[in-house]
Amino acid sequence: MALARDDAAAGRQPAARERILIVEDDFLIVMQMEGALEDAGYEVVGIAASAEEALELASVEQPLLCVMDISLAGKRDGIDAALNLFRQHGIRCIFATAHYDSDARRRAVPAAPLAWLPKPFSMASLVTVVGRAIDELRGKKM
Repeated sequence: MALARDDAAAGRQPAARERILIVEDDFLIVMQMEGALEDAGYEVVGIAASAEEALELASVEQPLLCVMDISLAGKRDGIDAALNLFRQHGIRCIFATAHYDSDARRRAVPAAPLAWLPKPFSMASLVTVVGRAIDELRGKKM
């Protein structure tokens, strides 16, 4: 669901530019997500289309969190990537995906997901979920 950028940024303005990694293999969705998050004041430190790219970018960029799709290009899925991000770097994910059945949720538990955002989602809801996840990571009361 596409929204004007002003709609997505209308809510929260973070005090610091929190660093976020996007892992999504749909170019159009990536462009919307990146624009909405940057307009809301976040810094998108990288975009990956595969689990391997996500791990490489996370190692270099050290984002605070990752917005992760489950269905990705390549052999490994987003849950595999999230498990590795959490084990290797302590990076937690928001799963933004159409694949959030009970098996996916069970597999993802060891990665300590911050939230599940079912597709299709609005860019305003993405910004809201990211803001809440950052509050949780920073220990702020919601």
